[in-house]
Amino acid sequence: MTTDQRPWLAHYPAGIPAHIDEASYDSVVDYLEESFQKYADNPAYECMGKSLTWAEIDKKSTAFAAYLHMRGLKPGDRMALMTPNVLQFPIAAYGALKAGVILVNTNPLYTETEMEHQFSDSGAKAIVILENFASKLQSILPRTSLQIVITTSVGELLGAFKGKVVDLMVRNVKRMVPKYDIPNAVSFSEAIKQGTKFKINTFARKRSDIILYQYTGGTTGTSKGAMLTNANMLANILQFKAWLNPRLDDKPEQNLCPLPLYHSFAFCVCALCMPSIGANTVLIVNARELGTVIEAFKKKSPSIFTGVNTLFNALLNHKEFENVDFSALKITVGGGMAVQTAVAERWHERTGIPLCEGYGLTESAPIAACNPLDGTQQTGTIGMPVPSTLIRVVDDSYQPLPTGQIGELQIKGPQVMLGYYNDMEKTAETIRDGWLCTGDIGLMQEDGFFKIVDRKKDMILVSGFNVYPNEIEDVACQLPGVLEAAAIGVPDGTGSERVKLFVVKNDKKIKEDEIIQHCRQHLTGYKVPKEIEFRKELPKTNVGKILRRKLKES
Repeated sequence: MTTDQRPWLAHYPAGIPAHIDEASYDSVVDYLEESFQKYADNPAYECMGKSLTWAEIDKKSTAFAAYLHMRGLKPGDRMALMTPNVLQFPIAAYGALKAGVILVNTNPLYTETEMEHQFSDSGAKAIVILENFASKLQSILPRTSLQIVITTSVGELLGAFKGKVVDLMVRNVKRMVPKYDIPNAVSFSEAIKQGTKFKINTFARKRSDIILYQYTGGTTGTSKGAMLTNANMLANILQFKAWLNPRLDDKPEQNLCPLPLYHSFAFCVCALCMPSIGANTVLIVNARELGTVIEAFKKKSPSIFTGVNTLFNALLNHKEFENVDFSALKITVGGGMAVQTAVAERWHERTGIPLCEGYGLTESAPIAACNPLDGTQQTGTIGMPVPSTLIRVVDDSYQPLPTGQIGELQIKGPQVMLGYYNDMEKTAETIRDGWLCTGDIGLMQEDGFFKIVDRKKDMILVSGFNVYPNEIEDVACQLPGVLEAAAIGVPDGTGSERVKLFVVKNDKKIKEDEIIQHCRQHLTGYKVPKEIEFRKELPKTNVGKILRRKLKES
């Protein structure tokens, strides 16, 4: 692309470069160690009231890395990490990176089938797993290549007294830990204790080394492992840091992290980018318990907050959220799914801070675009490509389309993955001539801001017209009384489809005809839902992304 084909550069906020220095570090570990030393005495992570400094995180992760080497793991081997947001997560993740072991982030809510697929596909030899899920691991262990099992509990690093109380509640009161028996399993604390007696083996680190198999969400089928290198992750760290810089000052930042760290968005932003600014990240173990998120807002007064549309919406509809002081909040970024206009407007009104939507994929490490954080954001868009990144719109033949025309978005940049592990066919389908095919339908405006219309696979075909669920859902959620909505296409018996809308009420009195009438006022006739089904809740991923596929199957 020429400069003329990158109109977004003219709208970059002051201080954001067009390009990043991709070669400023040789590895993510080099970058992390610089941050660990620079901010050694600063609080790094806090969970359930227990805080660790960057120096403590550094020391424990080094011991954990030495333990992995002592147990026989070598650079290039794989380690699965299957915990929620507890202090053990960053220690284990940084330890794996220091050991040169490829990290395989794993959703703790996976079923045995999903676990077996991911562990077998990745060839993981070791795992760090919360004891709550160990019984599931036990049932599939013989069918995997796992040789080292390290178990941990929610309270393990919370201190002697508090840790025991928390674990007593989890195990004996809430009964959240099914019985398991895994021979030779080692506790996380014991692994760190043993690791202090050894040193990390010397080995060469290269920018081209794969450091992460980040598996896709599996919202449209079997999850695939995106192979991400030092270069990929360093690029995305530097890109997002450059985007944040105009809003940062010399004061220590408080980052509230309700999104699970195993997810690509939170992993990059919270686990990898925050060290570069010495931020303290407050971990929320389970964001579905909204009270814990609101309590953290009240106690910690975060300056940075990242989330997804469903979380923002849920918070705005919680009575206690009205009593939060947002004077310290500077940055709110939404990712993972489309941020609805009604939610973004209410967030801005309630907090005084714009809800800036970002965009990316697991395959792009993940951030590719973001709205500016200086007040020039455009609600309803995904913003502009981050530095050193190109985005274009193409037709079904992968030919570039003019400004304003709708087609599939493609991404090119240093953060784009090498490919899918063990799947050359899918890799070839997804990366064409260096461009990452996103499967998202959108357009570029004259000013270089991009809009996502919808997922290609979710498009509804009504009498030959393309109908995009996001548009219908966005309109429906602007009606007071509609908490959440999801649109799908269902066969109409003529070879075409009709629009069906699933709705979660916020007002028991709201009726089907009210919703349809509201949609008629804002949508062309063929886009108006022909059927409304009320649900108590909508199926979602653990991150909060609504699973339309599940609704189609129901």
